[in-house]
Amino acid sequence: MAVIAFIGTGNMGGALARAAAKSPLCTRLLLSNRSAGKAQRLCEELGASLADNRGAAAEADVLFLGVKPQGLADMIAGIRDVLESRGRCVVVSMAAGWTVEALDKLLGGAPVVRILPNIPVAVGEGVTLLCPSAGVTEEEKALVKGLLAPSGMVAELSEEQLDAASGITGCGPAFAAMFIDALADGAVACGLPRREAIAFAAQMLAGTARTLLSSGEHPDALKDRVCSPGGSTIQGVRRLEEGAFRAAVMNAVIATYEKEF
Repeated sequence: MAVIAFIGTGNMGGALARAAAKSPLCTRLLLSNRSAGKAQRLCEELGASLADNRGAAAEADVLFLGVKPQGLADMIAGIRDVLESRGRCVVVSMAAGWTVEALDKLLGGAPVVRILPNIPVAVGEGVTLLCPSAGVTEEEKALVKGLLAPSGMVAELSEEQLDAASGITGCGPAFAAMFIDALADGAVACGLPRREAIAFAAQMLAGTARTLLSSGEHPDALKDRVCSPGGSTIQGVRRLEEGAFRAAVMNAVIATYEKEF
């Protein structure tokens, strides 16, 4: 059981605050935002308390930082003395591009966890990648993971693996949306109304993903089950292979990884 605070309640910070509010590990939730009105509205929705940055830093057992990467250093400079003058507080940063080492230096050695959440955390079906500093205890890691659990899958990785994984989890929703749009375009070309085409494609993708997650089946095995001999699906697969579908997807993920360096 812990007091949880969020500094920054924008799209991602707000989504994770909603997840933390659902966790039985959260005994009190504090919200701070540059726009106090936005934080107040979320407080009313979640039954949380409004705070300023320094108040959040003074009381939280786990402090989530949801500010933009370019504003992180200045924001931490404004609360660092508060963190240094109090007992132990785990700081969780979702700022893209800030490594654990850089965060550790910025925070003066406070236990820090770097996370990379993705857009679907807002509907409880996301993936949050997590990398703790060496000073974070197993109990503290378990607490952070428990607070994030209502947002979807939580996976701990080494920092070296984060960039590779984020090409799937962070960038992947854009690729998946393009695939859904392309499927819908094909169906529209065949006479299906666009609204239905998008809904059917999105639900198909969600259902396929849930099938693979629940069964542990390899994707190729599921594909083979759908491809009847001489059927229509294998002809569609043939066309995708002619268009280098797999290579294009692989190259998209590799391009996101290479962009990081």
